[in-house]
Amino acid sequence: MSRPTLDRPAQGVRPARLVTLLGPAFVAAIAYVDPGNVAANLTAGARFGYLLVWVLVVANVMAVLVQYLSAKLGVVTGRSLPEVLGERLSRRGRIAYWAQAEVVAMATDVAEVIGGAIALHLLFGVPLVLGGIITGVVSMLVLTVQQRRGQRVFETVVTSMLAVLTVGFCAGLFFSPPDLGAVLGGLVPRLDGPESVLLAASMLGATVMPHAIYLHSSLARDRVRHDARVQRRHALAAGAEGRDDLGDGGVGDDDVTVPRPPSPSAVRRLLTATRWDVVAALVLAGSVNIAMLLLAAANLPGRTGTDSIEGAHAAIESSLGPAVAVLFGVGLLASGLASTSVGAYAGAEIMSGLLHVRVSLLARRLVTLVPAIVLLATGVSPTWLLVVSQVVLSFGIPFAMVPLVRITRDAGLLGGFRNGLATQVAAWAVAAVIVALNVALLWLTFTG
Repeated sequence: MSRPTLDRPAQGVRPARLVTLLGPAFVAAIAYVDPGNVAANLTAGARFGYLLVWVLVVANVMAVLVQYLSAKLGVVTGRSLPEVLGERLSRRGRIAYWAQAEVVAMATDVAEVIGGAIALHLLFGVPLVLGGIITGVVSMLVLTVQQRRGQRVFETVVTSMLAVLTVGFCAGLFFSPPDLGAVLGGLVPRLDGPESVLLAASMLGATVMPHAIYLHSSLARDRVRHDARVQRRHALAAGAEGRDDLGDGGVGDDDVTVPRPPSPSAVRRLLTATRWDVVAALVLAGSVNIAMLLLAAANLPGRTGTDSIEGAHAAIESSLGPAVAVLFGVGLLASGLASTSVGAYAGAEIMSGLLHVRVSLLARRLVTLVPAIVLLATGVSPTWLLVVSQVVLSFGIPFAMVPLVRITRDAGLLGGFRNGLATQVAAWAVAAVIVALNVALLWLTFTG
């Protein structure tokens, strides 16, 4: 059998069948449109117009490759990245690795809760602390859906929030369309002084978030297991056990164990669906980020205060009116609620894979909510807290990126589905760029 690679798609996935396999990437894509990205995109557009459009395009291309590799690991091996690392590390290594990953997950959660609190304050004048509590409570309800109704329903809820934030962040473009010629000009890579360099590095370096890498492999793994169960049941209902195309085995209705590995042909079909899932989700997320930059470039040039979400919201209201400002606030709220739910889910998967400890999602939600509420109660600038959270996330990038690229090249683990040479070279290049940019951002942050 020839070796399947990223560049060689599988055949024979029917459109109806393909649609049923979509979803995991749309959950992971929430990390790319969380509140931490909003201020950066608006600041880039307000200060430099269309100059940095190309940065978001390049960032999105890199994200597609990274998230595909994470999902491929889950599809091919039936294990998540934390699970694979947990099997390879010593007990002390697992604990140390979990500690840094847990700090990253908590930093993510802090940023998302703060984003939701800011949105509630902008929309309804809710005090930030109360807004943080409300955001946490709503995210607990979303996680309850996941626990009681399963992954598919959770994916539907989160994807619906993604749709809401897409409308909220993009609505302003219909009221004030950007200059098409200037947009095309912004696709040409160029910079304009040290400030644009720093902002471009921030936008690129903060593109791939560690928790999205860990989580996507888990979501893809669970989707394969769910799909195996569904196909097995369909085969049993049709009286065709011997023709189960997901492999030689599966699980029955009463079997809750992990299904046997799917056949190579089934894996190729699942990887085809995964590619479509990743590309569609990240094109959507990338489009939302670009839309925010274009909105600012068309309407906020030269305005002060746009380096904070509150200031950008005020500038949008002044330029485009209260209706657009409300839609923007609704988009920010959906972003905060969705991303904080996804962040808590990622934290639970990291703990389970590395420590083999299952903690209730609701218990995790309560524990990780406390730091965000305490920080909001200190009166420190919410936007500054978002910046600090992004710095913390930068520390975790190498710990997720480097193992992912190494593991997905491992023939002993992925067999014929390991990365081909071209894919591996591209993956190492992306990893090097992202890690280097995050190191540069950390240096610039601490040295001023």
